[in-house]
Amino acid sequence: MEFRLHGANPLKLYELFGVTPPEKIYDFSTNINAVPQREGFCPDLRSITEDYPDDDCVRLRGILSVKYGAEKENILITSGSNEAIYIIASYAAGRENYILQPAYGEYLRALSAFGARPRNISGFGEASFADGSTVWICNPCNPTGAFISDSEIYRTAEAYPDVTFVIEEAYRDFIWTEEELLPFSPRRNIIRLRSLTKIYDICGARAGCVLADERAMASLKLRQPSWSVSGFAQEAAAFFASDAGLIERTKKYYSREIPRFRDALAAAGLETLPTSVNFFLAKVGDDEGFIRFLLERGCVVRHTRNFPGLDGRFVRIAARSGRENDILVSAVREYCNSCRTSGK
Repeated sequence: MEFRLHGANPLKLYELFGVTPPEKIYDFSTNINAVPQREGFCPDLRSITEDYPDDDCVRLRGILSVKYGAEKENILITSGSNEAIYIIASYAAGRENYILQPAYGEYLRALSAFGARPRNISGFGEASFADGSTVWICNPCNPTGAFISDSEIYRTAEAYPDVTFVIEEAYRDFIWTEEELLPFSPRRNIIRLRSLTKIYDICGARAGCVLADERAMASLKLRQPSWSVSGFAQEAAAFFASDAGLIERTKKYYSREIPRFRDALAAAGLETLPTSVNFFLAKVGDDEGFIRFLLERGCVVRHTRNFPGLDGRFVRIAARSGRENDILVSAVREYCNSCRTSGK
C-alpha cells in the first residue's frame, strides 16, 4: 500500500485502508497542542470578510515582538510556515541544497517544485557545505522530536558564513526537556521559521512567521503575495498568542504526560523513542498491520514511510489528553497481545 498522506487526515486514511470510520475517532497523527486554549475568541466575521487584511500584520507582529524578543522589523508574518518554505525555495532552487533528515516533507516538495535536487544528510559532519548553498533543518525535528542546541547551530553557521541555514522551529514552544534555548538575535545567514498553528491549535487559520535579519526580510517580502495572511488568521493568531501563560502550561503538561504515556506504552509492549516535544516515534515491525488494527479501534497514528531514514519502521504518535492517551494504550496492549498469541 502506498502512503501519501500527512498527519491530520484521518478520514482519508480510513478510505485508503478501506476501513469504515467509527463514530468517535482519536487522532494521534496531528501534532496540535492538547492543552486547553484561552476562551472568548469571537471575531466580527462580517468585518473580517468584507475588509482587506492588514498587509503588514502590524498588530500581530507587535505581539510576537514581545513574545520572541525580536524587533518588529525582524518579523514577517506568513500564511503558515509553509508559505515561507516555498518563498525561500524559490530563491534556493538554483543552488546546492542540503536537508538534514529525517525532516518535514515540504522542504523537498517545495525545492522539487522549483527544479532543485537537494541532497539528504543525517548530520552536520556529513557534508562540507558549498558557498552559496542552503541547509534545511527541522528543529525540534519532525518526526523524531530530537533537538539540536542553539549553540551547535550557531557554531555551524559561523563556520559557514556564506551558507544560508533555514531552521524551522514549529515545535520550539513545546520543548519541555532541559535544553539550551538562547534568545533570538538576527544573524546574517540564519532564517528561522515559526508556526503559530500547532501551539495555538489554529491549523485551519494558517499563520506563521519568519525571524531573520533585514536583508533576508527584504528578499522574502519581494515574493510574498499581497494580503497572503487573511484577516481571520491574523485575528486568531493575535488572540491566542496573547495568552501569556499558555507556553508554561504546555511545557508543564507535556513534562508530566509524555513520560507517563511512554511508560504506559512500554508496559503494553510498544517501544518508543525519547523526545523533547509533544510527539514521539514508536518502533513497529508491520506498520500497515499496526495502523489498520488501530484504525479499527478508532485510533489514528502517523506513518513514517515518507521520512528518509525511517521508511515505515516507526509510527509517530502525538500525545493528547490523558484519557485519550489511555485509550490508545489499551488498543496497543490488545495489538501486542494478539501478536504474541499469533506468534508474530
